[in-house]
Amino acid sequence: MSSNASGSPASAPARRRLPRRRARGSSLDPHETRRALLLVAPAVAVLALVIGYPVVRAVWMSFQADQHLDANGTFVQGGFAGLDNYKHWLLQRCGDVACPPGSTGSSFWEVVGITLFFTVVTVSIELVLGFWFAVIMNGKFRGRGLVRAAVLIPWAIPTAVTAKLWYFIFSYDGIANHLFGAHVVWFGDKWAARSAIIVSDVWKTTPFMALLILAGLQLISDDVYEAAKVDGASAWQRFWSITVPLVKPAVVVALLFRTLDVLRMYDLPAIMTGGGAGDGNDTTTLSILVINEIRNGFNSAAALSTLTFLLVFGVAFLFIKFLGASATGAEPKAKR
Repeated sequence: MSSNASGSPASAPARRRLPRRRARGSSLDPHETRRALLLVAPAVAVLALVIGYPVVRAVWMSFQADQHLDANGTFVQGGFAGLDNYKHWLLQRCGDVACPPGSTGSSFWEVVGITLFFTVVTVSIELVLGFWFAVIMNGKFRGRGLVRAAVLIPWAIPTAVTAKLWYFIFSYDGIANHLFGAHVVWFGDKWAARSAIIVSDVWKTTPFMALLILAGLQLISDDVYEAAKVDGASAWQRFWSITVPLVKPAVVVALLFRTLDVLRMYDLPAIMTGGGAGDGNDTTTLSILVINEIRNGFNSAAALSTLTFLLVFGVAFLFIKFLGASATGAEPKAKR
């Protein structure tokens, strides 16, 4: 009867419990989870050491005072400063008085504006040109591989080399003045110097934007466009109704990477103008200001670097918060 018992309908529920139990439970058993944690623990420890420690150290230093002379001319070793370093930057206060014009503390908000100006202008131009280049490279024509390789050359050149290259192009006796028959002192005027930096940054990093957008375009099936043609959609309608929505995730990623990169821009303006031009502060970015402040005191510079980190982190958070859902193609769940 044992064989009948094993084949009886009464044993069917017992066999069906296991799939239901797996569906409700975790996909990994405890032993596999523990093994996975042990495997990733070394990488997490290295990241915590390489990334976490400098951030925590900078935040701690930002609450310490630099060595200085007090109002009586007495040397002060330093010590806990509280929020004084942050007041120095955000309120532009040097002690109990306003920072004098020309000092690093008095230029904080001006430098923030310059950094945001570079970010908005360069990323906007790079998005338009990068999208255009990506559409061209996504087409089917002879020599397409050669074109893709050639477009990436500016991006592959080190930034320091790019800065020196464009510095010579925009010098008084450089190619730019000879080409346009002009006599412009590019690095002596505020807007001329900013324009030179924008042109050099766009030239170098537009290929990066185009590469990311091209990756998104290649994920779009040709069958979608063929179906739209059959339905009578024009080329413009196919672009706005098919290409733009489907390539949006790649565009969001490209915008995020480039925005965060420009917010931390240092080498191009530092090499081409030294952060100067115009009145001496017209191409200074936040990263340049941090380096300049190190000469005055590490703790004050740590506070400025922390503020820069918070700005970059805030921009990244806004991108992910408002564009992250659409970048993954996930639609927000309807509220019940």
